[in-house]
Amino acid sequence: MSITAERKTALMKDYATKSGDTGSPEVQVAILTERIANLTEHFKTHVKDNHSRRGLLKLVSQRRQLLDYVKRRDEARYKTLIERLGIRR
Repeated sequence: MSITAERKTALMKDYATKSGDTGSPEVQVAILTERIANLTEHFKTHVKDNHSRRGLLKLVSQRRQLLDYVKRRDEARYKTLIERLGIRR
């Protein structure tokens, strides 16, 4: 359900705005999107896992807040980010 350290560093490298960037909203949204995708796959086999479903809803809410922040700051950055991640909205 969680992502591996190698995958996390690959996401940081792909979405970083500068070298050594680990905390920008783009990186955080990319990591949250990966975790959400993993949990979504988990629920295809474990339908009654309601405790993890609550965690999934928290992750989706956190990602939404970060995306709203990016949209407020720079709409072009927001559009490129959701396009790269394949998030619809």
